[in-house]
Amino acid sequence: MPTPANPTALAHQARRSYVEGLLAGLPAVVQAVDLGARVLVSQVAEPMVAMRRRELVPDLQKAAPFWLQGMASMLRGARQTGLVSASRPGDLPLAASRDAKLSLVDDDTIENEIISSRLALSMMDRASWEFTDLRSRMNVLENREELDTNDVLRPHVFARIVTASWRAAGLSLEAWRQLQGVLHGEFAHFAEEGYHETNRFLIERHVLPEVDLRPFIRRTRSAATGGYAGLSSSTGGAFVASGSGDGRGEVGEETRMMTRTAGLARGMGHAEAVLGRLNRLIGRQLPGFGVTQSDRPVVASPRLKTAIADAQQGIVRRWSAPAGVERTVPAQVSTPALLEELNQRKQALKQAAATPVERATIEIVALLFQSILTEERIPSAVRVWFARLQMPVLRVAVGEPDFFATVDHPARRLIDRMGACVMGFDATTRAIGDILEKEIKRVVQVVEAYPDTGRRVFQTVLVEFEKFLEHYFKNQNEASRRGVSLAQQVEQRETLAIQYTIELRKMLNEVPVQEGVREFLFHVWADVLAMAAVKSGIQSDATKDMKRAAADLIWSASAKISREERAEVIRRLPPLLKTLRDGMEHAGVPADKQDEHIQRLNNSLAAAFTAKTAAIPHERLEELMARLETLEELLPEAADLEIDESMVHDLSGHESSELEVVAEGGSMPTPAMLAWARELQVGGWYMLDYRNRNEAVQLAWQGMRRQLTLFVSPQGRGVLFQQNRLAAFLQAGLLVPAQEESLTVRATRSAMAKLDGDPSRLLN
Repeated sequence: MPTPANPTALAHQARRSYVEGLLAGLPAVVQAVDLGARVLVSQVAEPMVAMRRRELVPDLQKAAPFWLQGMASMLRGARQTGLVSASRPGDLPLAASRDAKLSLVDDDTIENEIISSRLALSMMDRASWEFTDLRSRMNVLENREELDTNDVLRPHVFARIVTASWRAAGLSLEAWRQLQGVLHGEFAHFAEEGYHETNRFLIERHVLPEVDLRPFIRRTRSAATGGYAGLSSSTGGAFVASGSGDGRGEVGEETRMMTRTAGLARGMGHAEAVLGRLNRLIGRQLPGFGVTQSDRPVVASPRLKTAIADAQQGIVRRWSAPAGVERTVPAQVSTPALLEELNQRKQALKQAAATPVERATIEIVALLFQSILTEERIPSAVRVWFARLQMPVLRVAVGEPDFFATVDHPARRLIDRMGACVMGFDATTRAIGDILEKEIKRVVQVVEAYPDTGRRVFQTVLVEFEKFLEHYFKNQNEASRRGVSLAQQVEQRETLAIQYTIELRKMLNEVPVQEGVREFLFHVWADVLAMAAVKSGIQSDATKDMKRAAADLIWSASAKISREERAEVIRRLPPLLKTLRDGMEHAGVPADKQDEHIQRLNNSLAAAFTAKTAAIPHERLEELMARLETLEELLPEAADLEIDESMVHDLSGHESSELEVVAEGGSMPTPAMLAWARELQVGGWYMLDYRNRNEAVQLAWQGMRRQLTLFVSPQGRGVLFQQNRLAAFLQAGLLVPAQEESLTVRATRSAMAKLDGDPSRLLN
């Protein structure tokens, strides 16, 4: 690439472009912070925290114009020199001179430095690779080894501008801490967009277009307080990527939409945006690509079909274990060797291609698999099996128009599902890994065996893989097997409890039963019946005893007028109370709660002795007894029930050393977060922050209608969520996907970065 005629002038233009972009976008950021403060007010919090949040909103509204003015003033001063001085009143020192005199620093200054440093770290965590690329380009233009300490491009300089202006506007450190999660999220994304657009400005002028643009960013969960999930600041701002460039700015915006309350809490929108960017990027270089990718099937040219078949056979021969060797995995092949093979195949296939569209398709698929094979979290033992999918995927990409246009193509979904499972692979649990590897091997070999069936074979093995995962976590994975069994018992018990409650309500709807007894039957004894049915079976003697106790209780609490009836109640009462206590004990009701329930029942029975309750006609009582005997035949269908928080009993009673039940925490979920919670898939890995532990967990089981979800740690600790609580943890950032993007989406973004740097590779 040619060297710019005046590198120094170009570097000055780049800094000016960066500053102008910041100035244009800052109003939207300030507005988003204000909106974030209002969102925090609407969230559930401790009374003191909620009060401080309410007090913060009017203070922020009043000071926001001055805060914005202060940031803009300091940035304008940097347009000419590119450096930010600390000469203005209220500004913080940006760098200490080497010969400055030592002096005591007051606590306020130290606190300012702390919040500024934390903001800078948040920016670097989000925008590290964009900043690194920009710094490399600027150093080349200016022939220097490093940027100036006070260079406006540095994250810590921009962070100090933000914090100094905040304090100068009269806003307190406490207010900053209240909004820290919002502020970090907004300015980190804003800085990333600024660096991205400045990089694009220089790439268009041929400044290091082939610098190592790493295809994805390593992100950590925001340290937001109060569970604020962030808001998009780029809407209407200066850093929304335009049609040119690699799409990272626009992709970054879509990524935010997955995890922020103001966006769409699901990955589908992000994935569609990435594919849209890819198609637009290719379309600018190859207009025929969009025309060819129509709704009708595309037939590959004869030479290319033959070349793909030959390549597939060669892969199977070279990457399989020697004959007679019993191995779970194919012969070990290093990643560099895989990549070298991939590049050689790509060139041979391109020579066999008959049209530019075929050559472009070969290049894109090769770039996708280059990214997949360099994904460090894919275990080396299964990396080859992913590599062996390249030719089947290429065959589909050439022949099926929607492979590059839709996110739900079964080939993409299969790769993503297998990747989501194995990228949490624990090398210390060899046996577990072997089971997964065998299934992945089988899936790949089935795909290879049916080369002409297109998407159908991918769809078939995808369904089979989903069934395998369900069986695997339930029966074969030692870490999850016990937890899944316990979770299924919880679901069965809660489902039966709801079924019993519904039917008991129907049965007693028109029967004059004392209110205390009625509430006991609905809220306590239905759960006791369910526990007995789960532990001993619906038709067991234990369950029958519990139903008989319910009938005795109903009879005992009805009006007793005659001396004989009262004597009968007194005779029956001790064994009845013992049965009630035994049932509650088996159901896990604490002793103090048992005493409370028994006391209320005694009051109800006393009311029956004083004839303050209505009498139940003998024939009605006989009918009630008969219905209790055959109660299970009357229960509503389990599939029609929802295990929601309005009807469910206290799940914490199911907690044990092997199963933790999440009964609190998180923040009020939005409908989008509830939708996201319903879409989580078995096998995916997540980071869970719960009970002072932040650890990786795998989604191992989902109940009917996904009302209950079980996550299991590699050590076998099970954590059970109800749907609303799961959405609340997603909302608060206490449960975050270990992979912010699916494997194929990340690979697509990597391909876009390389194609944007060198578009000619599509056709060469």
